[in-house]
Amino acid sequence: MNHPRQLPATIAMACLLLSMTACGEESGEEPESDAGGRNKGSGSCALQFTYEGRTYKDVANLRFTATSKLGDATQAPCNDTGEEPGSGEQLKKESAYRISGVSPAVAIAVGENAKTAKLFAVYSGSKLPEEVEQLG
Repeated sequence: MNHPRQLPATIAMACLLLSMTACGEESGEEPESDAGGRNKGSGSCALQFTYEGRTYKDVANLRFTATSKLGDATQAPCNDTGEEPGSGEQLKKESAYRISGVSPAVAIAVGENAKTAKLFAVYSGSKLPEEVEQLG
């Protein structure tokens, strides 16, 4: 039989275990994406790169052709805890590529090579630039 004083502690422990399970679970399935290609239910760190002072966010499900290499795009380490980054964290650099028919000021492709690079765009709020929407 549970005592009335044990109930709040039991509920708190159940909530803690549930939140730990939700954050640490790896099912092997891809997270569901919203219309802009961003993962729903993922952590607060979105996949973003910076190139020439602009921040680009990932875009999914659009066809594009990556062409010539522009230089390096930089991905800062994820800091979803609000704490100061540790001294051991490094900036990740990847190659940035021009996208056929789109200005690099609007969108770039980022990856090891032009064939495997992924699409990234500068957003205005949560809206994709019109040039990028026309790719789909």
